[in-house]
Amino acid sequence: MNTTFDVIVVGGGHAGIEAAYAAARMGSKTLLLTLDEQKVASMPCNPSVGGLGKGHMVFEVAAFGGLMPRLCSKTYLQARMLNTSKGPAVQGLRLQIDKYAYNKLAVEMLQQTPNLTVFSAMTMAVLWREKEGKRSITGVKTADGTIYYAPAVVITTGTFMRGLVHVGRTRYRAGRRGEDAVYGLSDTIAEAMQVPLGRLKTGTPPRLIRESLDFTQFERQESEPLHFLYEFDEHVVEEKIPCYIAYTNEKTHEIISSNLHLSALYSGNIKGTGPRYCPSIEDKVGRYPDRPSHHVFIEPEGADSNEIYPAGLSTSLPLEVQLAYIRSIKGMENAEIAKCGYAIEYDFIQPTNLSHTLEAKTVEGLFLAGQINGTTGYEEAAGQGMLAGINAALRAAAKPPFILSRQESYIGVMVDDLVTLGADEPYRMFTSRAERRLILRQDNVFLRLMPHARDLGLIDDEQWQKFLDEKAVIQASVGYTQGHGNQTELFKALHCVVFGAGEQQAARALLEPRLAADGLPVKALSSRALLSVHAEVKYAGYLHKEQMETEKAARYQQLVIPASFDYAQLPGLSNELAQKLRHYGPKNIAQAQLIPGMTPAAISILIFQLRMQMDSTPCEF
Repeated sequence: MNTTFDVIVVGGGHAGIEAAYAAARMGSKTLLLTLDEQKVASMPCNPSVGGLGKGHMVFEVAAFGGLMPRLCSKTYLQARMLNTSKGPAVQGLRLQIDKYAYNKLAVEMLQQTPNLTVFSAMTMAVLWREKEGKRSITGVKTADGTIYYAPAVVITTGTFMRGLVHVGRTRYRAGRRGEDAVYGLSDTIAEAMQVPLGRLKTGTPPRLIRESLDFTQFERQESEPLHFLYEFDEHVVEEKIPCYIAYTNEKTHEIISSNLHLSALYSGNIKGTGPRYCPSIEDKVGRYPDRPSHHVFIEPEGADSNEIYPAGLSTSLPLEVQLAYIRSIKGMENAEIAKCGYAIEYDFIQPTNLSHTLEAKTVEGLFLAGQINGTTGYEEAAGQGMLAGINAALRAAAKPPFILSRQESYIGVMVDDLVTLGADEPYRMFTSRAERRLILRQDNVFLRLMPHARDLGLIDDEQWQKFLDEKAVIQASVGYTQGHGNQTELFKALHCVVFGAGEQQAARALLEPRLAADGLPVKALSSRALLSVHAEVKYAGYLHKEQMETEKAARYQQLVIPASFDYAQLPGLSNELAQKLRHYGPKNIAQAQLIPGMTPAAISILIFQLRMQMDSTPCEF
């Protein structure tokens, strides 16, 4: 096989396949190196994609023509829109996935992608050269001694770098269940970048045999009617296999509490920091001893699989303890474990050592994406992988880099958080991390981001025309509604549009004749486009205010905050935010905006006071 490429991607998880897919579609001759090419896009933890914040990022990957949303739409078992009692900005599409179908389809699509070679090999080292004090990547070396050359390399190793699995007091080397860990690679990356390694931890629950559970004792998880997934075209969204909810109880907690000393987490064997927002069941019981029960989500692993995923029961307790506490749960009295749960530790690199392109600051052409950057979740990995793959292709072609800002995308929020603040625990995306949630909605993602994708060569002519048609229809529909006042039938119909078929039909009946009369493509008025019109009309005043706040913050990004500035004297600033500002000591407004929990209102107050000090004439906002 030819050993010279434009881009090399190491790792075939959700970050790796997006990186390889993006780079290849941009015309780069791309090599994807993974331990087993038949296991790409595996789901070793919960076989689900999306949710609050996470689902927004999958829509953003869709706007760039990425792989994850295309795979999801063809392999889902159940689709639910979360948070429907709230506005469109904080709703999140979540899909339960057939993990086996997802993996099989990913293999097929990658094999059919022009410019992409997928090869099974263990990567042992990154290679670089140093010239005039600057380091640049030259390629990678695999376990059999083969050297592959490329001016851009993307590392997406997930939990494999020095992976260590824990089950009770037993521990062994593994990248995930049944697969080898990779030793040596992380040391060469750290040496190249001249930075230390860190350790993080995650975990997974045991898998249960379907026939051993009594589903009549569980609460069925109802899914609302949906009319769209991650693409332009309408979908007939159906529930193929239902999901259920069970509950732990006092007996469950008693069994766990009496065996905490056997957990790898509590025995001190685990050194890495675990995810705050996805704790193990023993961590939940240990942290909240007075809580009588916790949710357990009973979810299928595949349409033809006999294994059930009990989300919420991630653990590192011994197998016999896992079986005991599971059988204490109503409906699981006769449960049989197919695979035991475990915790896993792995190496990561502090992401503050990367630029906003996810390129190493000290090694040109070396990009990192996914869990190696301190994140957790398939969606976070996919967003980073896509961005890293795009920039690796641009680096190989000697073109300017591409950066997504936090003002225009959730992927931009995530990357900005990582490279600016770093990760002291596995990072997970939430809508609350974005300052401009009303702007960064799922329904308007194509309007926000597809022009970037077109410029990068990731969108073909057919898809681009669909985008232009939908954009024209949305703009015309918003104009019609806003131009006829708030008392019209059209406004009333749109005001009710969320996911109800009746309201959608009423709005279409009023809009379509006007669209057709103007020669606009009525078929572009999809359910998602209708939701976008609804949001633009409903939140018009707030959106205008958000846009003004965004522009104002952009103007004053580099406004210097003196070291002696007294935050206690800021009128209208909460004590909590004043304490955070003192703790972090930001040097300018851009850094202040990144402090966790900082609000747009607080930033406005800070800008106002700083301008007052600089000029006796207050600045108008």
